[in-house]
Amino acid sequence: MAPTDTPKKPFHVAVCGGGIGGLCMAIGLLHQNISCTLYESAPAFAEIGAGVSLGPNAVRAMSLIDPDIKKGYDKIATSNAWPEKRKFWFEFNLGQKGEKWGDIKAPGKEMLRVAQVVASDMGHSSVHRAHFLDVLVNLVPDGVAQFGKRVEQVEKKAEKMVLTFHDGSTAEADAVIGCDGVKSRSRQILLGENHQTTNPTFTGKYAYRGLIPMEKAVGAIGEELARNSQMYMGRHGHVLTFPIENGKTMNVVAFQSKADGKWEDERWVLPMKKEDIFNDFAGWGDDVQHILSLMEKPDVWALFDHPPAPTYYKGRFALLGDAAHASTPHQGAGAGQAIEDAFVLSNLLGQVDSVNKIENAFKGYDAIRRPRSQRVVTTSRDAAAIYEFEDERLGSDLDLIKRTLESRYDWIWDEDLPQQLKKAQEVAGQRANL
Repeated sequence: MAPTDTPKKPFHVAVCGGGIGGLCMAIGLLHQNISCTLYESAPAFAEIGAGVSLGPNAVRAMSLIDPDIKKGYDKIATSNAWPEKRKFWFEFNLGQKGEKWGDIKAPGKEMLRVAQVVASDMGHSSVHRAHFLDVLVNLVPDGVAQFGKRVEQVEKKAEKMVLTFHDGSTAEADAVIGCDGVKSRSRQILLGENHQTTNPTFTGKYAYRGLIPMEKAVGAIGEELARNSQMYMGRHGHVLTFPIENGKTMNVVAFQSKADGKWEDERWVLPMKKEDIFNDFAGWGDDVQHILSLMEKPDVWALFDHPPAPTYYKGRFALLGDAAHASTPHQGAGAGQAIEDAFVLSNLLGQVDSVNKIENAFKGYDAIRRPRSQRVVTTSRDAAAIYEFEDERLGSDLDLIKRTLESRYDWIWDEDLPQQLKKAQEVAGQRANL
């Protein structure tokens, strides 16, 4: 945390949403000696989902926000178990059997490896979402967070930003940052409920998610596949697995394309029927079948993302993380973009010395973060098409897919974050401090 003898900045920030992005933003503000309140709609901090994969860029951003985030992350992060595989993000395998792709035929149970993708200097790194949330929560002092506060309206009144919550209560701040996820109310308020980019769009994909105790996974598919991150590719579907909880558990996500491209249930997470997943993956290889049969507490998730918003801010009101640029998970980059957002925006606000300069900071943030984060959303959809042999250029040409996969993520992972901040500071009219 920031040293207590440093004077506080002359403004107060409201952060709406207590997920990974909102908590990283609050921690970044506190580290910059900025007073803030975090408003969370739930009665307590809670994270749904299981494993989350974070790239080298996201891990570097943690250190830049507050080194204590990185220290906490390192204690719970899980990498590939075999030393010779530590550098790999995923190993890509052909997951279906008995079907011909060009002149290459999948050999049944014997797996065909397509590519080994190296992730910069750290390979695959993952945590259980709930455990990472605990790390972040422990860095937020008592009294900063208020619960049961779902934002309903944000308005500028006189010189203050006034928040109205679902329970009828109100609060004031000098700036508001909406971090309330893919179904963001903040986004509706900022862009307008009827704006064409306000609401998330179904991507035509859904995913079965579940966990497997590692001992069971090893017994079914062997040490190498179970303890190291794997991707199984196939026509209109793919399956990924990676270890979490220091290798005690295997996280599984099995993706499928919805034939009609529609999702009409108002719920986005549904209980899963075992027969559905086996019907979806009929004809896939033995390893995939074993994995699917062992999934515990599985459910099915509809995958939505955001159309590109024309702005991430208006006045002293800004959007961050999934509220700004919800993405599909196909590049393991969604959470990382929220952490990058928090690094850039907390540092920009850290140089602000008066309320009337907050909007300049938001302008710099928007100019630099919006193009990059929206490119992640677009290329994430493209990634799914590659994994599922739906890409028009690559098709099922495994050699071309291999060469594409080996380099297509570098622009995400190898980003120069201090340089990104410097560019944002130039737009904001600030002097670079890194």
